[in-house]
Amino acid sequence: MDNKVPKRWLCTIVFFSVMLIFSATAKASEPKLLGTFGDWTAYSFTENGNKVCYMASQPKTAVGNYTSRGDVFALIAHRPAEKTKDVFSYITGYPYKPGSDVTITVNGRTHKLFTQDDTAWAADAAGDRALSQGIRAGTTMIVKGTSKRGTLTTDTFGLSGSSKAYQAISSACDV
Repeated sequence: MDNKVPKRWLCTIVFFSVMLIFSATAKASEPKLLGTFGDWTAYSFTENGNKVCYMASQPKTAVGNYTSRGDVFALIAHRPAEKTKDVFSYITGYPYKPGSDVTITVNGRTHKLFTQDDTAWAADAAGDRALSQGIRAGTTMIVKGTSKRGTLTTDTFGLSGSSKAYQAISSACDV
């Protein structure tokens, strides 16, 4: 029995794969830079016809006994069409230990985030709001997490410019 895929089926599979990729990428526009403000950068983009605005920062220092790690970002996003704002998320550059929490300390106040894969979030809108306000009022943010291999990491962020970045995303998204 011949296990080769007929050429016309291969062409059909490739065609539909390309169309699937094209349709998925066509739903969101490229991010537009709103400005860089100290340690934070503000962006906006359109997703499914709705405006999304977010601010992002990367750590000034990242400490941990790891051999490789992907990009690390702290983000605050507004999605007015979904009636959400101040949504905090943390992308850590590695998969978290399942069931583990992340701790964030800003202005002496500790916040716990839940994890899934390589991202951590606040449990609710009140947690998002508290983190967003703390970031805008603080000078440093320390984030501690544990990888699925048990590696502990400590990332330290500067918060300079966070208030201006927040003003830029709030203005761009009319919130």
